[in-house]
Amino acid sequence: MTRVDLNADVGEGCGADADLFAYVSSANVACGWHAGDETTMRDTVRLARDAGVAVGAHPSFPDREHFGRTPMQRSPEDVYADVVAQVGALAAIALDEGVQLRHVKPHGALYNQCARDAALADAVARAVRDCDPRLALVGLAGSESIRAAREAGLRAVGEGFADRGYDDRGALIERGAPGASIDDEDAALAQAFALVERGIESICLHGDGPHAAAFARRIREAFERRGVVVRAPA
Repeated sequence: MTRVDLNADVGEGCGADADLFAYVSSANVACGWHAGDETTMRDTVRLARDAGVAVGAHPSFPDREHFGRTPMQRSPEDVYADVVAQVGALAAIALDEGVQLRHVKPHGALYNQCARDAALADAVARAVRDCDPRLALVGLAGSESIRAAREAGLRAVGEGFADRGYDDRGALIERGAPGASIDDEDAALAQAFALVERGIESICLHGDGPHAAAFARRIREAFERRGVVVRAPA
């Protein structure tokens, strides 16, 4: 039986979260540094809890102005502290709502830089381990993030994207460049199935995308028709 996690980046004030939770198995909740605030975090955790969706933290660079998608030069020590602060804040809210955090997935530029920068990847992995070694760390499949997670003794979850384009090296195409986003449902569905065939463990849909809920519904229904079980990582 083929199983895959379908996750979405949520709590970013984009309005599609409630619809997405009908189809995804994991939620990456913005921790306030690129989007959201304490109220949004709490509301999103409640929505996920009530929908039976696994909750994880989605920490970022301190960059609300650019939605966390602008590369930044921060030291590994600063990144470690950034992640500890954000994961700790969401974990406290989740605990108050009767929810146990399941995973951490860096956001935006932090995610992309960790995929190729070993020192930053190690800093994030150490931060996650020190917050709670039971947490999984989600990162780009085959990247430095996955290596760092495993070396830190964490559960590493390799991720792919249904709604983002890849370059010839297997890296995500830079935002704003041609082919960076996939806006066609058929193309997103085809990419999702290609990722499953590659053995990717988790597939992401961006909650801020204009087609997020429609893509999630189409992919979930297609998976179910073909016997692909959608479930959060154990």
